[in-house]
Amino acid sequence: MPGRTAALPLHLTSATLLRVSAEGVATALVLTVHARTGDAATAGFLQTAMTLPYILSGPVIGLALDRAGRPRRIAVGLAAGYTVATVLLLATAGRSPLILALCVAAVIGCTEPVVVALTSLLPRFVPAGRLSRAYGLEASSYNLAGIAGPGLAAGFASVAGGQYAGLAIIAVGVLGLVTLPLLPFPGPAPSTGPAPSTGPAPSTDPVAAADPVAGAGWFSVIAGGLVVLVEGRVLRALTAATTLAWMGFGGVAVTAVLLAEHIGAEPSAGGQMLVALAAGSLIGSLASSRWLTPKHGEPVMIAGLVAFGTSLAAVAVAPSLAWATVAFVAAGISEGPVFAATLMLRQRESPPERLGQVNTTAGSLKIGASAVGAALAAASAAAIGPVGLVLAIAGFQFAGAATGLLLLLVPPREKPVDMVKRGS
Repeated sequence: MPGRTAALPLHLTSATLLRVSAEGVATALVLTVHARTGDAATAGFLQTAMTLPYILSGPVIGLALDRAGRPRRIAVGLAAGYTVATVLLLATAGRSPLILALCVAAVIGCTEPVVVALTSLLPRFVPAGRLSRAYGLEASSYNLAGIAGPGLAAGFASVAGGQYAGLAIIAVGVLGLVTLPLLPFPGPAPSTGPAPSTGPAPSTDPVAAADPVAGAGWFSVIAGGLVVLVEGRVLRALTAATTLAWMGFGGVAVTAVLLAEHIGAEPSAGGQMLVALAAGSLIGSLASSRWLTPKHGEPVMIAGLVAFGTSLAAVAVAPSLAWATVAFVAAGISEGPVFAATLMLRQRESPPERLGQVNTTAGSLKIGASAVGAALAAASAAAIGPVGLVLAIAGFQFAGAATGLLLLLVPPREKPVDMVKRGS
């Protein structure tokens, strides 16, 4: 069993490899299906089949890891299920009946949330004084995966052909799986309220100080994380702000391609701007690992969303691809600390026995909001054009910041008596 010194590097290695696979599987799937059938539209149905189960499976997986006395078996089992399903999907998509591929894709959606749920294990083996740095590095892990996953699939396809785009994604997934058992998986600590953290004392909101849905049966399993997100003042503000922001963010991919054409570049330059955004996020997350603490989580979240929106709005007046790329990098640098602050605040404000479920539930909300945002962008692109789209996306960031600030200003409310009884 590795000591605490080696635990964090091992966690980051294994989790990042699995996240690279998870981020790249959609790109690999599109390239693979297109190469085999000449029609990439089928991949859209498969992507939907991967996404929809996540909404329900995420909270369940998060709670399972929170409560398991031996989380290693659950985490490794889910990662193995994800890896095997990914291999099967990339091997059969475009070759087998669609219904079979859809079923395999649904298995991915049921198991993939483990790559997010792993974040909730950090407080179990990272000392409290180093959690801030760990969460900054954890945010960097997601950002790096967002760059490397699609890039790896596209790069391998350019060399070996589209039908082999999934080989690299499968390889990194297998590497993540075989290194996962090396991680320390201590059981849950006794519940005494939110886990300790650097910075200020945990929230004085009495609702955030205990699990509000303990002992509530299946309701607890499915919706317990959502209840915690809604009941706690800080978590409520954080979730509302980031979900609104992510609804706008869902339209970035479509908008980037349209913006590239608008400024006279090739449509493929939209991909360059998205890479610039992800690279900026990585820079911001790495910087956060050095200076950000939970004490500053709320103001960093609000200010970061404002800066993110401002940088995106600047893209609307960019005269060339170079300036647009710079603006996307600046937007990413602003977004990186927002994500790091999000992870810190969830850990600070959540009951320890609900942290995994809170992370996966919030992730499900963001995924759903992003899907809505992508649909809105596609539906309104012809009417408002790329400039209108990027300004609308920026507006969602401002709306998220304003909503979060207003909810943070609401005084903590007293804990209802019946909630205490329900948890007793």
